[in-house]
Amino acid sequence: MQLAIEEIALTGVEKAAVLFLCIGEERGSAIMKKMARSEIQAVIQAMSRLGTIPADVVENVIRDFSETVSGGAGVEGSVQIAERMLAGFLTDEAVSDIMGDLRSPAHGQNVWDAFAAVNEQTIATWLAGEHDQTVAAIMSRMKPAVSARVLPLFGAERMAEITTRMIGLGTLSRQVVDNLEAVIVSDFLSAATRKSNVDPHQRLADMFNKMDAGAFEGLSNDLEQRIPAELEEIKKKMFTFDDMVKLDGAALQRIMRLAEGNTLALALRGAKAEVRQAFMAALTQRMRDMLETEMKEMGPVRARETREAQSALIDITNDLVSQEIIRLPSTDDEMIED
Repeated sequence: MQLAIEEIALTGVEKAAVLFLCIGEERGSAIMKKMARSEIQAVIQAMSRLGTIPADVVENVIRDFSETVSGGAGVEGSVQIAERMLAGFLTDEAVSDIMGDLRSPAHGQNVWDAFAAVNEQTIATWLAGEHDQTVAAIMSRMKPAVSARVLPLFGAERMAEITTRMIGLGTLSRQVVDNLEAVIVSDFLSAATRKSNVDPHQRLADMFNKMDAGAFEGLSNDLEQRIPAELEEIKKKMFTFDDMVKLDGAALQRIMRLAEGNTLALALRGAKAEVRQAFMAALTQRMRDMLETEMKEMGPVRARETREAQSALIDITNDLVSQEIIRLPSTDDEMIED
């Protein structure tokens, strides 16, 4: 496949999706309330496929926001962001209906997420017969951590050729990316998915992460008696709000910057002292004072609201992890002292 190098050309609905990403989830949800269902679905489909849009492209689409984005800050579109925006004003059932098959690996960024989940040797074997330019294009769209594992499997000579082509690749056109995704889905993922098994431990860990702490504690005690070894494996895959104390200050700062409205203040109102202190320590004194004032002025809050706010911060964390912007701490991480 010979690849053309073109500038990113956005359709009208994609430009609308960029606008929604710029104004944020809370304002975006308010505007979507006034739109027709077909219009919402069109924007959400476009948003879920955008990926990273460079700042200069954003400036051309939304000149009114040029001062905001001209410093180099682009916007990021993903299925998760689109879903959270819909959840601001629709029921869970309506969200699931609109999102439809966007969760399948036949749409946008999910193709690359599914691709990244496959064993690197399987990916390298499938790409072995492709032209170096095609391999370079696919490698440029893969997550860096996955590319780093796949690339050495081509051997030293071909690895150098593919890397050279990746450097000179430039920006891929939307048509080229769509063609790559279609081939990956039809020729690779459909077969690979049939051979792979869903990890039940990870599925239950994701469910327990969302569960009320009291309910999980009771269930955990019961499962400790029934399936202690299985429960231990599930707990190893869990990442709860209390685990956020293990993140470094830079990661916490990124998470807090993405929190909408009073989400952060609500979440910390119901947090343990050590968790609250970890967040506060990542803030400047001025921001810490403002947050403490906001928390005090809230008055009594419902426990359910604090749990929902904490869950929202976990969702933001998982989004950043999936984009490889931050990483979760591992029990295997080795600490080096003086």
